[in-house]
Amino acid sequence: METACHEPTIHPYFRHKDVYVLWCVYCDNELSDRTMKAILLADIKVDLYSTDLPPKPAVDVIGRYYTTDTCSCQIRDMACTKCGNPVGYHVVLPCANCLESCNNGHFWIFHQHTTKAIQRLNREGSNVLTWGAMEKELEAERSICYDSDDVCR
Repeated sequence: METACHEPTIHPYFRHKDVYVLWCVYCDNELSDRTMKAILLADIKVDLYSTDLPPKPAVDVIGRYYTTDTCSCQIRDMACTKCGNPVGYHVVLPCANCLESCNNGHFWIFHQHTTKAIQRLNREGSNVLTWGAMEKELEAERSICYDSDDVCR
């Protein structure tokens, strides 16, 4: 049986990391329900949150493309679509150096100072969900959908 959509996989090093739900600190809009704590590769003192899937419609890119002094990634800032405040950035085109370094494959980055976060619980609400367990959670959700009499489209 084919799955409804391709679910990205994560490097084994990151599978134990907790999944977080993020909200905009300015307006309480939910930005993403699948982020992890991360660090800026160019400056490991900077704490961030990141996700592997586009967090639409909660955020959208704003402004022009830019690069930083530390690499040649093509970047655009992201803003909350509810209040318009900047909440992070999207690495539109990662550079070779960043792709070759140890990274989690996430290209939607949220600043900690513009977000509120809580750890996401598993479906039963009994344990904090980790990235390694999230694929199984999503498969279980899809199987409930596929096993029902209704057709998911």
